Amino acid sequence: MPEMFFVSPSKGRIDYGGMIADVLGYIAADPDSPHKLIVGTDSQVTRDEVLFVTAVVCHRVGKGARFYYQKEHHRPIRSLRQRIFYEVSLSLQLAGRLAGDMARAGSTVNNLEIHLDIGQQGASSELIREIVGMVSGSGFDAKIKPDSFGASKVADKFTK
Repeated sequence: MPEMFFVSPSKGRIDYGGMIADVLGYIAADPDSPHKLIVGTDSQVTRDEVLFVTAVVCHRVGKGARFYYQKEHHRPIRSLRQRIFYEVSLSLQLAGRLAGDMARAGSTVNNLEIHLDIGQQGASSELIREIVGMVSGSGFDAKIKPDSFGASKVADKFTK
């Protein structure tokens, strides 16, 4: 697998291993607080390409969060259905790797959430059942709008 790089607002550009170390350090700094690990992807279509942004959020429940994101430029995908499925596949791929690496590192974060950029309103609403089933079947908790801030707020901010 090619090396993945992320951007952290506080650390700048870091590689995947650096992100894992930073997340583990963030959790270790306050081990008594509950933490959630969240992965979400959003996309923005232009005439020439689709920009996909995948965010990883380490949420210290009730006490803030730390996040990282990566961008992927892709050929145009005109179909909303294909684009949503690609967003989900990017999130699932990263979440699977992240869950395994966090477990091997002895992390106490057991629940990894996938935040989906779909909701009851809009054209993507007809995909909810299928997409949520895909995520749940992969062993992750699925969140949709308005509870999917990892995709609809964090990742979305960096697609502009």
